[in-house]
Amino acid sequence: MLPIAAIGLEQVRLPVRDRLHAVEGELRDMVPSGFEALDEVGDYLFERSGKLLRPTLLLLCDGIAGRPSVDAVKLGAIVELLHVATLVHDDAVDHSARRRGRPTVNHRWTHQVAIIAGDYLYSRAVIEVSALGKLELVSILARTANRMTVGEMRQLVLHDRLDFTRDDYEDLCEYKTASLMSAACELGTLSGAAAHRGAARAYGHHLGMAFQIVDDLLDYTSSTEVMGKHPGQDLQEHKVTLPLIAALPKMEWSERRAVETLFADPSPSAGAVREIVDLVEARGGVDSAREEARSRAGRARDQLDGLPPGPCLEALRAAVDYVVERVR
Repeated sequence: MLPIAAIGLEQVRLPVRDRLHAVEGELRDMVPSGFEALDEVGDYLFERSGKLLRPTLLLLCDGIAGRPSVDAVKLGAIVELLHVATLVHDDAVDHSARRRGRPTVNHRWTHQVAIIAGDYLYSRAVIEVSALGKLELVSILARTANRMTVGEMRQLVLHDRLDFTRDDYEDLCEYKTASLMSAACELGTLSGAAAHRGAARAYGHHLGMAFQIVDDLLDYTSSTEVMGKHPGQDLQEHKVTLPLIAALPKMEWSERRAVETLFADPSPSAGAVREIVDLVEARGGVDSAREEARSRAGRARDQLDGLPPGPCLEALRAAVDYVVERVR
């Protein structure tokens, strides 16, 4: 296996690389609506290949037992449709201007267009999974979409609140992020590796929790080039994430007042944001969140014990390293 520092997404994808190309082909076939204005948005969203992490996990779990299923490629595309739909809606709710270094749909067009485009992708995913004729697949995807919607509402209700607890944060991560990764892994086992369904579902859950914590950490530790957005943007948008939650109890009164002042300002300055980023790090928030991400990663790895050895299993192990080592 490659040293941890050298593991990238390409190493994770290697056992299913050809099938991922097929997923991209399925996406190109699924997205067109026949209506020019909507297809323009679809072309924009899918003109670049995304990371396809969730389809990758699905295909790797599908290959664990060495019996890849005929439905897995289409399921991978369906999961990616659902994922992109959530991003489009998330950006519209947050009024975000950029994602992955590009203007968001709501910024390039309008919020109305973003909501309609997200709805279209959701409904397209339902049509495609229904066409497979297996009610259990529909049930898993529908339940997951429902949980992600509840997660979005959780985030909206808890936005701007410094009494946002660690439990609140974990629930939000589970609903918004971990639920889809867990579903992707579970779906991958249904045809040829059903005996490993529970382990795959739990692996995806813990990996998804680690993934979200790392994403939130990167807002405190990374550069614009890596994130595709300015560091501190979560604080700029008054989002309370684990680094801040962990740091707040360790702050002095004057330091907490500085945080409250930033959250009371609808447009805090870059300097004010930088001050709180530095304060959160100084009070151990970054280290605490990093430790939690690694704990979740360890729990994900534990779920792989006892699964059939082979390239897909090694890639699932590498996926854990890929996720957490972004914030070394």
